[in-house]
Amino acid sequence: MAMSRRQRARAVRGVQYAVLVVAVVLLVVLADWGTIRHAFFNMEAASTQFPEVFTSALVNTVIYTALGFGLGLGIGLVLALMKLSSVGPYRWLATLYIEFFRGIPALLVFIALGFGVPLAFNLRFDIYSTAAIALGLVGSAYIAETLRAGIQAVPPGQIEAARSLGMSQTRTTITVVIPQAFRIILPPLTNELILLTKDSSLIYLLGLTRDEFELAKFGREGLNTTNSLTPILLAGLAYLIITVPLGYLSRYLERRTGRKQDEGLKVTA
Repeated sequence: MAMSRRQRARAVRGVQYAVLVVAVVLLVVLADWGTIRHAFFNMEAASTQFPEVFTSALVNTVIYTALGFGLGLGIGLVLALMKLSSVGPYRWLATLYIEFFRGIPALLVFIALGFGVPLAFNLRFDIYSTAAIALGLVGSAYIAETLRAGIQAVPPGQIEAARSLGMSQTRTTITVVIPQAFRIILPPLTNELILLTKDSSLIYLLGLTRDEFELAKFGREGLNTTNSLTPILLAGLAYLIITVPLGYLSRYLERRTGRKQDEGLKVTA
């Protein structure tokens, strides 16, 4: 007798649960828990990382990310306006910049600023400037495209209403278009901030003093001194302290933006 669709779905779920139970049982029975505990949950190794992992490395990661995001947001706004400009060379330059920095690995940018520029031009930056410029250059290319999409998503009626009130094109852009565009793009901008937070780990390639360590460098040094993966796990957990709340914030903003757009459509209708 053939099973109904509901019965087949129930059978498939039962098989999936059975596979999961078997996998968990095998893991519990076969895993070398002593080795796992020493590798990932070594309390002695963890005690050597506190409180620096949070009071120093985590704080430095936040500072590097904030500096890079601030610079990237400023450059990205200029690039977005250039790409929407009626002046051809502005559009070409903005497109060239965006495609270049979106197309190369962020690692190369850090190497160029950390080692290439000092060798080629005898010009040295401190670690905060290097982090801000490298993250800002990479982030601005992605932020520019996000801003451009947000600006173009502003309803044309808003622009027409502002112009009918006698506002100039520049004033309309600054006081009407850009504020509305930022409300639209807040969720993707939050995602860009998460990506920059993770990209800040590339700073570990540069010569850092102990006080300048970010989370990746701190975890690597802890691995070398303790011969345990516990410092890496702690560094990962510290990253999650930053990225998980930002992820929830992004989803909240997406829901809120979606509700406002739906309300706007109902009012228009």
